[in-house]
Amino acid sequence: MSLIKADHVVKNYKVIMQRPGAGNILKNIFCPETKIVNAVRDISFEIEEGELVGFIGENGAGKSTTLKMMSGILFPTSGSITVSGICPYLKREKNARNIGAVFGQRSRLNWDLSMIDSFELNKEIYRIPTDSFRRNVNRFVEMLRMQDFCHTPVRQLSLGQRMKAEVALSLLHEPSILYLDEPTIGLDVLAKQQIREFIRERNREAHTTTILTSHDMKDLDSVCRRIIILSKGSVLFDGAIERFKREYTKESVAEFTYIRKYSDRNLRSGGLRMIENKDHRLVVGFAPAKMTTARLVGIVSEAYEINDFAIKAPDIEDMVRGIYEGEEKRRE
Repeated sequence: MSLIKADHVVKNYKVIMQRPGAGNILKNIFCPETKIVNAVRDISFEIEEGELVGFIGENGAGKSTTLKMMSGILFPTSGSITVSGICPYLKREKNARNIGAVFGQRSRLNWDLSMIDSFELNKEIYRIPTDSFRRNVNRFVEMLRMQDFCHTPVRQLSLGQRMKAEVALSLLHEPSILYLDEPTIGLDVLAKQQIREFIRERNREAHTTTILTSHDMKDLDSVCRRIIILSKGSVLFDGAIERFKREYTKESVAEFTYIRKYSDRNLRSGGLRMIENKDHRLVVGFAPAKMTTARLVGIVSEAYEINDFAIKAPDIEDMVRGIYEGEEKRRE
């Protein structure tokens, strides 16, 4: 049985439209004009225990709405969601004890308390046993390198320090599921890397099922093993991140350094696209779905005495952008 299951989930919002002009003030108050916004359109997926899943989508794609329905904050207009065998929005208290959540910049830390005091408050809310609490605090402080600001009031922490504390706080009661909505937005490179490593380590140690949304594709590429791509509330892709790379990598780039050229063979006839060739450096493009590395090297070595080579796959962000551009053209 899947740990999380979404079955044909739809979420609609009723939005009030303001008519412009002073003459419409009373109409806006007593006869408001409304429209229905489809935040999520008939999505279905299943997530197994211990998975690391990334939700990708542009603003308004339905990522946060889906996470909030799984966490029990929102309920779907139609369809159903089950989390650990229960309905999260009907049994919110029971569901809350099984999950940890970090939603963007909405802090659960007490602004006037120190980080440790906020942790102590959370201990009482979740009734965490003292031994487990102390073990987790010591471990998390060490892993996220928070020793220097444990006793600093939260209002004096930097954004990176505060987000580390938020992620640690969400895992103190050892939930089986962790929801992270844009946890690294606005953070520096070092803070992002430490949070990524922490998420991977907790998944390895405690098998914490983690669902992550982010606009930073490096978060998803380095943390997640599976991605779900949403667009306009619908699922465009659901599968392993490696399968996504294989299926949507249209062209990779290979860079060769060579000692000499001893043939005028046209590389294009072998299925390669010439990008650059000067100063004993050759750069070509090729379709990895149609050409193995051995075949690539074989074609080039027929015309050049190769010294070294390296292959660079396209950035995952470029691939996702290509999917969205293709989807927009299809809708037009």
